[in-house]
Amino acid sequence: MIPSLCYFDLTAGLLSCSKFRTLEEILTIEIKPGWKRGTKITFPEKGNEEPGVIPADVIFVIEEKPHATYKRDGNDLVVNQEITLLEALTGRTLDLTTLDGRSLVIPLTEIVKPGAEIVVPNEGMPISKEAGRKGNLRIKLDVKYPSRLTTEQKSELRRVLASVS
Repeated sequence: MIPSLCYFDLTAGLLSCSKFRTLEEILTIEIKPGWKRGTKITFPEKGNEEPGVIPADVIFVIEEKPHATYKRDGNDLVVNQEITLLEALTGRTLDLTTLDGRSLVIPLTEIVKPGAEIVVPNEGMPISKEAGRKGNLRIKLDVKYPSRLTTEQKSELRRVLASVS
């Protein structure tokens, strides 16, 4: 609102006199990659105006939407991947699509133990105050064990794994 004595309303074709008239302004926010939940963007003195009063600031607060695959942990991104016991013992390749659409291929060549986590440096969230730096991508591996084995399968596993200590 801005003070006004009289003005001509073109749409109505009327002369109108009042203390205030409405003025609209569009405020543009450029969201930067990596901004965290709670980041505040302030537009000083862009709030309502009244005679004799300094206009208030307009403040926007960033919220984050959950992602279907990744979870944010500070500047890191965390993803859960389930692999079979066979893959944990013999290897596998993980194919992940990053938030910016790139494909990551992560080979699992070592034996994966339950609860293992792989850290891929510099593939997490951009650090907004440090250009070019990113957090890490943390891949949490969950080894899925078979729910049951036949007598023959158990026997074969004993034979194959007998020499492993």
